[in-house]
Amino acid sequence: MTDDLMQRAAEAMAASRAGEDPDRPIFHVAPPVGRLNDPNGLLIKDGTYHAFYQFSPFFPERGVFWGHATSDDLVHWETHPPAIAPDRDYDRDGAYSGNAFFNGDEVWLFYSGNVRPGDVTRASHQCLVTTPDLVHFTKYEGNPIIDSAPDGFTPHYRDPQVWTDTDGSYRMAIGAKRVGNIGAMVFLRSDDLLHWRYDGDLSFPDAAGAFDHFGYMWECPNFLTMTDEVTGETKDVLIFSPQGIPAREEAFRNIFAVGYVVGRLDGTAFHEVTDITEMDAGFEYYAPQVFKRAPGDEGPVTYIAWVGNSATDDHPSLPDHGWIHCLSVPRTLTLHDGKLRQQPVVGTGELGLAPLAVAGQSLTDTTTALAELDGIRSFVLTLHLDLSDAAAATLRLGTEECHVSVAFAEGKMTVDRSTARYPRSHDARKMVRSVTLPEGDEVDLLVVHDRSVTELYLADGEIVFSLRSFLEPDGFGVTLTADGTVGVREAAALEIH
Repeated sequence: MTDDLMQRAAEAMAASRAGEDPDRPIFHVAPPVGRLNDPNGLLIKDGTYHAFYQFSPFFPERGVFWGHATSDDLVHWETHPPAIAPDRDYDRDGAYSGNAFFNGDEVWLFYSGNVRPGDVTRASHQCLVTTPDLVHFTKYEGNPIIDSAPDGFTPHYRDPQVWTDTDGSYRMAIGAKRVGNIGAMVFLRSDDLLHWRYDGDLSFPDAAGAFDHFGYMWECPNFLTMTDEVTGETKDVLIFSPQGIPAREEAFRNIFAVGYVVGRLDGTAFHEVTDITEMDAGFEYYAPQVFKRAPGDEGPVTYIAWVGNSATDDHPSLPDHGWIHCLSVPRTLTLHDGKLRQQPVVGTGELGLAPLAVAGQSLTDTTTALAELDGIRSFVLTLHLDLSDAAAATLRLGTEECHVSVAFAEGKMTVDRSTARYPRSHDARKMVRSVTLPEGDEVDLLVVHDRSVTELYLADGEIVFSLRSFLEPDGFGVTLTADGTVGVREAAALEIH
């Protein structure tokens, strides 16, 4: 069965039309064919970044693999054959999300095996794959290592994250749903990574019940320990994806949400916890995961997310070229006074950006084309704008007829893609959305645009906005419109090949 599934996947990849698509991103990980969703098992070994991801090569036919791509620079990615196929009774309807763990000379990949015998019933099994070289992958003969959820929890029990505790034992966090449709997170503990015992579920004793009935399912846990660069304090950070939480005025407006809390984890109790903060305010964003570093590797915290969300599969790339969705660019994470900041790796460091002609100018009631970007559809752009004498400033990507506009006015950034080729929707939240900016007249904007995907970073990365843009390949340009006088203190760009 394994050989048959892998052969079918190889044939689907070989016959793919995805490479012919002018919307296909250049430096974002996208599936070779079919559907991509959650990133999984992210790790760094010997200077190479490995991104596994949920991969459905026969989409819309069910059957979720782990796809696999690698990069040495986090810009150029090479696609490899799938690492895990749904070929056993315990994962026959999908090898779902999980993470990587360095165990001596091997890498162990933990994942959820999904079984859905009917439309209502399901089972979830926590499973293990080992690899000595990240080329050959072997399922553990004793799978599943965890057969079912503890009493009081439903079979919605998935996305294991494994790490080494300070006492040398191993911990696993699993996203869960309690009986009664209540989101939760379960901890398990092990002495050998193979035999696991229930260790309690996550509690927030200082949160006055704020997380007791917080959505109906918590997915994709990531626990981090970080040093706050402002206070110098060591803090624990939980990034997770709670489903079913109510939208706020400007946050958590996607079908499913992603947020983080900061505090102090003591056993199964999260103390001194902050309110949840949204990770990314964009239209498409879900299931972030941090790269696992080998012991002794002290590099920055780096992560990738899915630039997509559930029930958003009707993109132009699917009927015409047979692929859908992508991952974000890798982003570094730092903690500043209790808030996470994110910066894209691409376009920083040694790559450098070239100044644009508009830099240093004052624009008054005019629209100015950033001519250096005419016809270029994969680039990084930085703008530092002074709006002290302006009512508004608007950056437009695309053409007059088909574009995404990013407007700054009255202390807000408003992103409007209602003229883009993204499927039209009667729900304005999917087409137009605003976020409040920090006080002041200065705007620092970093734009990462790659054909059909756009990422916006503001306030040193404290505000991030990701979206699928789907703009016309022909006539593409970038313009800046001033309502009043806009000072362009800095402007620089880099084309990415």
